Amino acid sequence: MNKPFICAGLLGLSVLVIPAAFAQNPGLNARMDKTAESLEKKVVAWRRDFHQHPELGNREFQTAAKIAAHLQSLGMEVKTGVGKTGVVGLLKGGKPGPVVALRADMDGLPVTERVDLPFKSEAHTEYNGQQTGIMHACGHDTHVAMLMGAAEVLASVKSDLRGTVKFIFQPAEEGAPAGEEGGAKLMVKEGVLENPKVDAIFGLHINSQTEVGTIKYRPGATMAAVDEYAIKIKGKQTHGAAPWSGVDPIVTSAQVVMGLQTIVSRNVILTDNAAVVTVGALHSGIRQNIIPEEANMIGTIRTFSPETQTLVHRRINEIATNIAESAGAKADVKINIMYPVTYNDPKLTDQMAPSLEAVAGKNNVKLTPAQTGAEDFSFFQQKVPGFFYFLGGMTKGKKVEDAAPHHTPDFQIDEACFVLGMKSLCRLTADYMEQSAKGGAVSGK
Repeated sequence: MNKPFICAGLLGLSVLVIPAAFAQNPGLNARMDKTAESLEKKVVAWRRDFHQHPELGNREFQTAAKIAAHLQSLGMEVKTGVGKTGVVGLLKGGKPGPVVALRADMDGLPVTERVDLPFKSEAHTEYNGQQTGIMHACGHDTHVAMLMGAAEVLASVKSDLRGTVKFIFQPAEEGAPAGEEGGAKLMVKEGVLENPKVDAIFGLHINSQTEVGTIKYRPGATMAAVDEYAIKIKGKQTHGAAPWSGVDPIVTSAQVVMGLQTIVSRNVILTDNAAVVTVGALHSGIRQNIIPEEANMIGTIRTFSPETQTLVHRRINEIATNIAESAGAKADVKINIMYPVTYNDPKLTDQMAPSLEAVAGKNNVKLTPAQTGAEDFSFFQQKVPGFFYFLGGMTKGKKVEDAAPHHTPDFQIDEACFVLGMKSLCRLTADYMEQSAKGGAVSGK
């Protein structure tokens, strides 16, 4: 998951009426559940291996090789090198039906692990000119292991499956290296949802601050669109003892930073939508008695609708440009659009929520507020109906405030969640196929 995983509770959350759980194929579901339980130790071992040997986006070579070998051992048609290092496996069921895609992301983060585990990552690299560790600080190692397990479960019952399953192991969810394409966007561009054409796609994300056994989801806008911006303020360099002889870009930048705070507080209609405008870094100057010529700031934008996104972009430009001009400086504003909103197709979500209730228990499946974190799973959802949900990975009884958030050195996952992760992916797949056979499933656009 790209960027911090934060709850935005102020979006109006309408209560979705969930239909009563439907009886699909109880015999098939029971066999899948039993196989998933038998694979727990195997999945834990995979996860620990991936955790100990993390790889950054577009560099997941060892990870991809292990995934491909496993899928091939299950008798699947396997493609490698999709979207740089991605792996795609195709499992053809014994009966005709839709094509269901399941996705897991593979990349780690430039974070130095602090958790004292026997399988702690010791990997290091240079990132943006700095030495750093590499860590699965967002749980992508767990996603890969659970999807590998789900692949084995579904392969064991393929003769009874009413359709085809496409397993998508995706690189670079956290973003490709500078100057490279990557992630879901590149996989879509290369045709991962075609040949055969995908009818629906499902994905999950582990959550370190939700208890094991709990599943959370939201219909509609679930995670934010994310954009990044860079603002360069150009002033006039002068001696620090004579500021009147120049134009101070640092003071001007400080005014711009404060001005940007008014976008969310004064321009966004907060009763309709949430938004975030964060300044992540501000750099200027090299000496205490020199007023420099330039100041540079970078930051992130989170929005939940195209209208709010357009508004925020316009106001960033207006505020930076006009404040700079009033100080006698100039502002150069660049905004890079990254990921769209992660949008759960409401009809598909409505149809499939009972499947999650069936495996986790109705009281353990909960609606969640929108998240201001972002996910490039959204690129798949732009092309076909998709359902993205959150799987609890925090030890039962632990306080949320004691559980480290995602993208931090202390991030940790309780492996007791893996069986439910596998079961939920398999149940969504089989139930969707059964619904399709009865003419009730949502299909691709």
